[in-house]
Amino acid sequence: MPNRADRIHATLQARFAPRRLEVVDDSHRHAGHAGARPEGETHYGVVLISPAFSGMSRVARSRAVHEALAEEFAGGMHALALTLRAPEEVS
Repeated sequence: MPNRADRIHATLQARFAPRRLEVVDDSHRHAGHAGARPEGETHYGVVLISPAFSGMSRVARSRAVHEALAEEFAGGMHALALTLRAPEEVS
């Protein structure tokens, strides 16, 4: 079974057809914080640049990503740090 970072990557790739996608497990930086577990896989950083975000507000983009990853949140993921952009917003 793939790890959570791989599942996040696959889900976001399928849902948003990104031009750039980075998923980083930052769980080690949150040890001892709320939601952290000793085995990790709880805190992630995501950079996602997708045409799907064109014309969407920041809140709508965040909601779309959270909706796409609802199963991961239900399965123990605690936090996401998101950088979400449309291609025209990136130089």
